[in-house]
Amino acid sequence: MLSIKIDPNNYHHYPIEVAGLKRDLPICKVNDNLYIAAFVIFGDVELTKAAATELIKKMPEFDVLITAESKGIPLAYEIARQLNLENYIIARKNAKLYMQTPVAVHLHSITTAHTQTLYLDKSDMDYIKGKRVVIVDDVISTGESLCAIEKLVTQSGGNIVAKMAILTEGDAAERDDVIALQELPLFVPKD
Repeated sequence: MLSIKIDPNNYHHYPIEVAGLKRDLPICKVNDNLYIAAFVIFGDVELTKAAATELIKKMPEFDVLITAESKGIPLAYEIARQLNLENYIIARKNAKLYMQTPVAVHLHSITTAHTQTLYLDKSDMDYIKGKRVVIVDDVISTGESLCAIEKLVTQSGGNIVAKMAILTEGDAAERDDVIALQELPLFVPKD
Protein backbone atom coordinates (compact mmCIF):
# COMPACT_ATOMS: atom_id res chain seq x y z
CA MET A 1 0.00 0.00 0.00
CA LEU A 2 1.36 3.38 -0.99
CA SER A 3 1.07 5.78 1.93
CA ILE A 4 2.64 9.08 2.81
CA LYS A 5 3.28 10.24 6.37
CA ILE A 6 2.07 13.79 6.89
CA ASP A 7 1.63 16.45 9.53
CA PRO A 8 -2.12 17.11 9.02
CA ASN A 9 -1.71 20.65 10.35
CA ASN A 10 0.80 21.55 7.63
CA TYR A 11 -0.19 19.32 4.70
CA HIS A 12 -3.41 20.44 3.06
CA HIS A 13 -3.15 19.51 -0.64
CA TYR A 14 -1.67 16.79 -2.82
CA PRO A 15 -0.57 17.67 -6.38
CA ILE A 16 -1.33 15.07 -9.03
CA GLU A 17 -1.17 14.78 -12.81
CA VAL A 18 -3.82 12.63 -14.48
CA ALA A 19 -4.40 12.26 -18.22
CA GLY A 20 -1.97 15.11 -18.81
CA LEU A 21 -3.81 17.50 -16.46
CA LYS A 22 -2.52 18.82 -13.15
CA ARG A 23 -4.80 19.10 -10.15
CA ASP A 24 -4.27 20.04 -6.51
CA LEU A 25 -6.36 17.67 -4.35
CA PRO A 26 -7.46 18.67 -0.84
CA ILE A 27 -6.39 16.33 1.95
CA CYS A 28 -9.45 15.18 3.95
CA LYS A 29 -9.62 13.39 7.28
CA VAL A 30 -11.32 9.97 7.23
CA ASN A 31 -10.44 9.22 10.87
CA ASP A 32 -7.59 9.99 13.32
CA ASN A 33 -5.29 7.54 11.53
CA LEU A 34 -6.21 8.06 7.90
CA TYR A 35 -6.47 10.94 5.45
CA ILE A 36 -7.24 10.83 1.73
CA ALA A 37 -6.70 13.18 -1.16
CA ALA A 38 -10.21 14.04 -2.36
CA PHE A 39 -10.50 13.36 -6.07
CA VAL A 40 -13.83 14.65 -7.33
CA ILE A 41 -14.60 14.82 -11.05
CA PHE A 42 -18.01 16.44 -10.54
CA GLY A 43 -17.90 19.74 -12.40
CA ASP A 44 -14.42 19.14 -13.85
CA VAL A 45 -15.39 18.66 -17.49
CA GLU A 46 -11.81 18.97 -18.77
CA LEU A 47 -10.55 16.21 -16.48
CA THR A 48 -13.56 13.97 -17.11
CA LYS A 49 -13.09 14.21 -20.89
CA ALA A 50 -9.33 13.63 -20.71
CA ALA A 51 -9.63 10.67 -18.32
CA ALA A 52 -12.36 9.07 -20.46
CA THR A 53 -10.18 9.42 -23.56
CA GLU A 54 -7.22 7.76 -21.84
CA LEU A 55 -9.30 4.93 -20.35
CA ILE A 56 -10.89 4.21 -23.74
CA LYS A 57 -7.40 3.57 -25.13
CA LYS A 58 -6.98 0.77 -22.58
CA MET A 59 -10.44 -0.84 -22.94
CA PRO A 60 -10.99 -4.25 -24.45
CA GLU A 61 -13.99 -4.86 -26.69
CA PHE A 62 -17.20 -4.74 -24.67
CA ASP A 63 -20.98 -4.52 -24.93
CA VAL A 64 -22.06 -2.88 -21.68
CA LEU A 65 -20.60 -0.13 -19.50
CA ILE A 66 -21.59 0.00 -15.83
CA THR A 67 -20.70 2.27 -12.89
CA ALA A 68 -21.82 2.89 -9.33
CA GLU A 69 -23.76 5.96 -8.31
CA SER A 70 -22.60 8.67 -8.07
CA LYS A 71 -19.05 9.85 -8.78
CA GLY A 72 -18.60 7.36 -11.62
CA ILE A 73 -21.57 8.74 -13.54
CA PRO A 74 -19.82 11.64 -15.33
CA LEU A 75 -17.01 9.28 -16.36
CA ALA A 76 -19.40 6.62 -17.67
CA TYR A 77 -21.39 9.27 -19.53
CA GLU A 78 -18.28 10.71 -21.17
CA ILE A 79 -16.98 7.28 -22.19
CA ALA A 80 -20.41 6.45 -23.65
CA ARG A 81 -20.50 9.81 -25.46
CA GLN A 82 -17.03 9.41 -26.95
CA LEU A 83 -17.79 5.85 -28.09
CA ASN A 84 -21.31 6.70 -29.33
CA LEU A 85 -22.84 4.07 -27.05
CA GLU A 86 -26.62 3.98 -26.83
CA ASN A 87 -26.59 3.70 -23.03
CA TYR A 88 -24.72 2.77 -19.88
CA ILE A 89 -25.94 1.27 -16.62
CA ILE A 90 -25.81 2.79 -13.15
CA ALA A 91 -25.93 0.69 -9.98
CA ARG A 92 -28.05 2.95 -7.78
CA LYS A 93 -27.63 3.66 -4.06
CA ASN A 94 -31.37 3.46 -3.47
CA ALA A 95 -34.14 1.43 -5.03
CA LYS A 96 -36.08 3.81 -7.29
CA LEU A 97 -39.78 3.85 -8.09
CA TYR A 98 -39.11 2.93 -11.71
CA MET A 99 -37.40 -0.27 -10.60
CA GLN A 100 -39.97 -3.04 -10.93
CA THR A 101 -37.76 -5.73 -9.39
CA PRO A 102 -34.67 -4.24 -7.71
CA VAL A 103 -31.80 -6.54 -6.70
CA ALA A 104 -29.50 -5.36 -3.89
CA VAL A 105 -25.88 -5.93 -2.84
CA HIS A 106 -24.44 -4.44 0.39
CA LEU A 107 -21.01 -2.78 0.75
CA HIS A 108 -18.85 -0.58 2.96
CA SER A 109 -16.83 2.24 1.37
CA ILE A 110 -13.80 4.13 2.77
CA THR A 111 -15.58 7.47 2.25
CA THR A 112 -18.87 6.40 3.84
CA ALA A 113 -19.35 5.81 7.55
CA HIS A 114 -22.11 3.23 7.19
CA THR A 115 -23.05 0.23 5.11
CA GLN A 116 -24.28 1.11 1.64
CA THR A 117 -26.39 -0.84 -0.79
CA LEU A 118 -26.22 -0.86 -4.58
CA TYR A 119 -29.27 -1.77 -6.67
CA LEU A 120 -29.91 -2.88 -10.22
CA ASP A 121 -33.34 -3.35 -11.67
CA LYS A 122 -34.12 -6.73 -13.21
CA SER A 123 -34.49 -5.03 -16.61
CA ASP A 124 -30.85 -3.86 -16.38
CA MET A 125 -29.81 -7.33 -15.27
CA ASP A 126 -31.61 -8.86 -18.24
CA TYR A 127 -29.82 -6.39 -20.54
CA ILE A 128 -26.42 -7.42 -19.09
CA LYS A 129 -27.06 -11.17 -19.43
CA GLY A 130 -24.57 -12.82 -21.77
CA LYS A 131 -22.78 -9.55 -22.58
CA ARG A 132 -19.18 -8.39 -22.15
CA VAL A 133 -19.15 -5.81 -19.35
CA VAL A 134 -16.69 -3.06 -18.43
CA ILE A 135 -16.96 -1.64 -14.91
CA VAL A 136 -15.73 1.95 -14.54
CA ASP A 137 -15.35 4.24 -11.54
CA ASP A 138 -13.51 7.37 -10.58
CA VAL A 139 -11.43 5.88 -7.73
CA ILE A 140 -11.05 2.32 -6.49
CA SER A 141 -9.80 2.17 -2.92
CA THR A 142 -11.11 -0.62 -0.71
CA GLY A 143 -12.70 -2.29 -3.71
CA GLU A 144 -16.05 -2.67 -1.94
CA SER A 145 -18.06 -0.77 -4.57
CA LEU A 146 -16.26 -2.72 -7.29
CA CYS A 147 -17.03 -6.01 -5.54
CA ALA A 148 -20.71 -5.08 -5.22
CA ILE A 149 -20.94 -4.26 -8.93
CA GLU A 150 -19.10 -7.48 -9.78
CA LYS A 151 -21.70 -9.43 -7.79
CA LEU A 152 -24.55 -7.66 -9.57
CA VAL A 153 -23.00 -8.32 -12.99
CA THR A 154 -22.31 -11.97 -12.13
CA GLN A 155 -25.86 -12.44 -10.82
CA SER A 156 -27.03 -10.94 -14.12
CA GLY A 157 -25.07 -13.47 -16.16
CA GLY A 158 -22.71 -10.85 -17.59
CA ASN A 159 -19.04 -11.46 -18.40
CA ILE A 160 -16.72 -8.86 -16.83
CA VAL A 161 -13.95 -8.10 -19.34
CA ALA A 162 -12.39 -5.12 -17.53
CA LYS A 163 -12.46 -3.21 -14.25
CA MET A 164 -11.25 0.35 -14.75
CA ALA A 165 -10.77 3.55 -12.78
CA ILE A 166 -9.12 6.90 -13.16
CA LEU A 167 -7.25 6.28 -9.91
CA THR A 168 -6.47 3.41 -7.59
CA GLU A 169 -5.87 4.25 -3.95
CA GLY A 170 -4.18 2.40 -1.10
CA ASP A 171 -4.19 -1.39 -1.47
CA ALA A 172 -6.11 -1.15 -4.74
CA ALA A 173 -2.95 0.20 -6.37
CA GLU A 174 -1.45 -3.29 -6.00
CA ARG A 175 -4.35 -5.07 -7.73
CA ASP A 176 -3.49 -6.57 -11.10
CA ASP A 177 -7.13 -6.95 -12.12
CA VAL A 178 -7.83 -3.20 -12.27
CA ILE A 179 -6.78 -0.91 -15.11
CA ALA A 180 -6.14 2.64 -13.86
CA LEU A 181 -4.50 5.79 -15.13
CA GLN A 182 -2.75 6.75 -11.92
CA GLU A 183 -2.10 5.70 -8.34
CA LEU A 184 -3.19 7.81 -5.37
CA PRO A 185 -1.53 7.34 -1.97
CA LEU A 186 -3.24 7.26 1.39
CA PHE A 187 -2.00 9.67 4.04
CA VAL A 188 -1.21 8.81 7.65
CA PRO A 189 -0.21 11.16 10.45
CA LYS A 190 3.45 11.25 11.45
CA ASP A 191 4.17 9.55 14.76
